Amino acid sequence: MLILGLDPGLGTTGWGVIRAEGNRLSHIANGQIRTDSSAALAARLVALDAALAALIAAHDPDHAAVEEVFVNSNPQSTLKLGQARGVVLLGAARTGMVVGEYAARLVKKSVVGVGNASKEQVHAMVSRLLPGAVIAGADASDALAVAITHAHMMQSAQHQLRTRAQL
Repeated sequence: MLILGLDPGLGTTGWGVIRAEGNRLSHIANGQIRTDSSAALAARLVALDAALAALIAAHDPDHAAVEEVFVNSNPQSTLKLGQARGVVLLGAARTGMVVGEYAARLVKKSVVGVGNASKEQVHAMVSRLLPGAVIAGADASDALAVAITHAHMMQSAQHQLRTRAQL
């Protein structure tokens, strides 16, 4: 199963594609979608949508996983992040693939073991879980962590279903 992890942002949206086969994870690709900060908001959202559509067409993932919005001290930044996240959710959902949503704290706990892990700790664990991957930056690292979390959650859900079926 191919999983596309997304860390949405208006300026930079991180993305990462992994393959999950049971408990085995392997890196496929990662990168960043950047929008022009001097462009109008609507144009930036269109650019994000077009880049995401091309990314999905190129990798044809089975699932997508998106990090949930966290509220920061600047309401305007939070609103822009929410708009970018909406574009990302729509872009993934319109293809018909399953889209999981995960809080940043859950992603950190899933990958590092603690919900208050730093970006550096997340990056280090993603590098360890996906050996050989050259990670395009912090946003791509976060996106790969979201994809890894989705893989773990899917594995847990499948295990629970098998256990219930045996009862």
